Amino acid sequence: MSILAWLLLGLIAGFIASKLVNRSGSGLLLDIVLGIVGAFVGGWLFNQFGNSGVSGFNLYSLLVATVGAIVVLAIYHLIFSRRAL
Repeated sequence: MSILAWLLLGLIAGFIASKLVNRSGSGLLLDIVLGIVGAFVGGWLFNQFGNSGVSGFNLYSLLVATVGAIVVLAIYHLIFSRRAL
């Protein structure tokens, strides 16, 4: 996939994940970064369970990236929300 496709997939996955996890976006840049990292994490997780990871710009890859972004976002909130307390 091209860099632009990774950015777009990361933006969409990060946006969906941030809406599911904390009901508000975390900001455009953070959504993109967490979505791209989530795509890698989701691909790794899906490979561990015997499925394929991100395979291109399609709905399955969006699902994989979103699941990974939810995991990354949950860990992110666990780490940084405790510092605020």
